[in-house]
Amino acid sequence: MSEQLLSKVGRYEFLAEPFHCDFSKRLFMGHLGNHMLNAADFHSNDRGYGMNYLNPIHKTWVLSRLAIEMNEMPKSYDKFFVETWVESAMKFFTSRNFSVVGEDGHQYGYGKSIWAMIDTDTRQPTDILAIHDGLILKYVETEKECPIARSSRVKMGENAKLVRSINTYYNDVDVNGHINSVKYIEHVLDLFSLEWYKQYRLKRLDIAYVAESHQGDVLNFYQEDISSENDSNNTEKVCQIRITKTSHETPEEVEVVRCMVNFVKD
Repeated sequence: MSEQLLSKVGRYEFLAEPFHCDFSKRLFMGHLGNHMLNAADFHSNDRGYGMNYLNPIHKTWVLSRLAIEMNEMPKSYDKFFVETWVESAMKFFTSRNFSVVGEDGHQYGYGKSIWAMIDTDTRQPTDILAIHDGLILKYVETEKECPIARSSRVKMGENAKLVRSINTYYNDVDVNGHINSVKYIEHVLDLFSLEWYKQYRLKRLDIAYVAESHQGDVLNFYQEDISSENDSNNTEKVCQIRITKTSHETPEEVEVVRCMVNFVKD
């Protein structure tokens, strides 16, 4: 490996393409999530520990947790930047932050994530610090601010009710061969109606990936409203969602994802 190091913070330009925006002409959260994951991929590849290096040696990155908190979403045709950097790195997990910034420096929001590296043959965690003698440690950035709460595992209560079950297909599967991380987000947000989104804006999303699921699995969505009873004006709604999978091979339900969504009235 060359001793020439790049900057610790990567900055990548994106466009809020009109057909990636919803009825309000603002970027879908799922597409923003994809932009964040692409920025993470660009950043790690450029610095020598990304998928281009890992895949030939039968390793890959998998997302464990993600939190996105937005003050507002980019509008249709807006150019914006996703900045990303590694906040910490340990043997089996690394934390990566994101900042979403407009061309004029306007701060749209932030993201926090936790990643694991796995062996693609065994699907088991592998030592991140063994890659290029711990090269990732040279890119840890602790000074740049990311002023949102850390991503949560999400603790579900006992009152969650089954609200939907869906099949999974070709378009749900990503480059790692399992259901795409962002597809779960899109399926969760589809639990709420268009009328809901005309009243409420998604401010924050926390999602924890517990286990893999694959094409052909049935995903079951359990939802629980945990909004504050003190919010008499209905200005904030918080829901938790648990996703399980069933398949022909394993008819018993296996938990794969936990998610919390926080909506506000602006």
